[in-house]
Amino acid sequence: MKIGIATPVVTNVGGAALGWERDATIEDIGRVAETADRLGYHFLTCSEHIGIPASEAGRRGARYWDPLATLGYVAARTERIRLATMTLVLGYHHPLEIVKRYGTLDHVSKGRVILGVGVGSLKQEFDLLGVPFDDRGARGDDALRALRVALPTNEPVYEGEFYSFGGLTVDPCALQSHMPIWVGGRTKRSLRRALTLADGWCPFAVSIDTAAEWLSTRDVPDCFEVVLPADKPLDPVGNPEAARETLEKMASAGTTTVFAYFAHESLDHYLEQLHALAELHGLNGAPA
Repeated sequence: MKIGIATPVVTNVGGAALGWERDATIEDIGRVAETADRLGYHFLTCSEHIGIPASEAGRRGARYWDPLATLGYVAARTERIRLATMTLVLGYHHPLEIVKRYGTLDHVSKGRVILGVGVGSLKQEFDLLGVPFDDRGARGDDALRALRVALPTNEPVYEGEFYSFGGLTVDPCALQSHMPIWVGGRTKRSLRRALTLADGWCPFAVSIDTAAEWLSTRDVPDCFEVVLPADKPLDPVGNPEAARETLEKMASAGTTTVFAYFAHESLDHYLEQLHALAELHGLNGAPA
């Protein structure tokens, strides 16, 4: 299995209480990114929300750095770690906006972008932006088809139910000839969407056991990425055996890439956890 990280500071995951991250700086993010890059982690992430209603902040968290700006900075501080949007909400953007913005990031990063996307679930945010909510599933499917056509070409042509375009130039488009697209979500429908229209599935709030059950009912291609989070934060420094057992359970569930969260009390503690998990799992940048 490969291992990626839920980048600290930039996202208040699940409304968890912020400790050292509350006052962390961009330099702290850079240190995390450089360390993960050097140790051989597969990706780091940044998620997207425009505005979180006060009623939802306790459940979803209120901090969401803009992924394009954040990952652009990270690209300049790193060399090989991939940059994953986990996730962009498809309904908030025209597909060609995503192609231009993240195609540019793909050039800036020399082809390291992974496009994690979802259809969204926060109606108040859809209403805030004036975009349709009720048909977001079908609209998201059409956006995925449009993205697959448009990402690799400067002259995209597409005719779909919700999006149609042609006779224009989008320069730059993606540097990668096939930019990986992962679909997020927390339902069986998200897995079906990912298997049908994307290259991987990166669910949230889905337990390892539930994910394993859903995957067992599907014909999953060998090249398909199953990107699962652990059921609780990993603590390879304080409890390496539990961390090892979690990784083994995730592998048995069909995980191809672990989406790692850590127990951490400071920046130094977080960096220590990065080193410990890299050594535990034998990442190719970790010391033997």
